[in-house]
Amino acid sequence: MSEFQQVVEEGRQNIKKRARKVLLYLLLLASVALAGYFLVCNFTYSEGTRIGYVMKISYKGLLFKTYEGTLNLATRSDLAVKTWDFSANSRKTYEAISSSEGSRVKLHYKQKLKVMPWQGKTQYLVYKVETLKE
Repeated sequence: MSEFQQVVEEGRQNIKKRARKVLLYLLLLASVALAGYFLVCNFTYSEGTRIGYVMKISYKGLLFKTYEGTLNLATRSDLAVKTWDFSANSRKTYEAISSSEGSRVKLHYKQKLKVMPWQGKTQYLVYKVETLKE
């Protein structure tokens, strides 16, 4: 093997090592970015309650089926309709909301910065329902 061929072979080996390092760093960076994205999406921005009358609740979606609803925030004597859209995070919550349609309810929710497609369509994820006396 000539000296020139040895230099070329060493250069090829050096390039392979560098390419592996670059790919490893890119993979590591992508993993950290993905983990950070999921952390941000899971971050609860605020928690609270809303009181009103459930106008509708449904199970819908093309790829990811989610529980979506609308709450009328107005009182019975108020003629204006003020609505609030929400997503329910479980079938149990959906059933509790469905059974209390027409009644005044208090919905406990967590507002997320960003929701994943399988969590719902809105930032407001309802996790608890209380039926209130009129």
